[in-house]
Amino acid sequence: MKNVAAFFSFALIALFALPAFAAGDFNPNGSALAIAAGLAIGIAAAGGAIGQGRAAAAALEGIARNPGAQNKIFTPMILGLALIESLVIYALIIAFLLQGKI
Repeated sequence: MKNVAAFFSFALIALFALPAFAAGDFNPNGSALAIAAGLAIGIAAAGGAIGQGRAAAAALEGIARNPGAQNKIFTPMILGLALIESLVIYALIIAFLLQGKI
């Protein structure tokens, strides 16, 4: 987890700090918007996959410990997975909107 945090910290510094030192006003052109769209969907997909994996693992562990509670665990797990996936789809829509501005 430390390596992932270090990578995202470096990526944020590299993408946002360097244009700040550029001469003149920073006007995002097509390449900056393309990078932003790619990062938006990439980070959202990675975060959604991690969240869904952890939610499913916790639910399956709970069902394995107490099989009688399957009905009480399964429905909230599916609802949680749907909400996580909706956030990833929202990031996809944002990426498409950014791509339309190129």
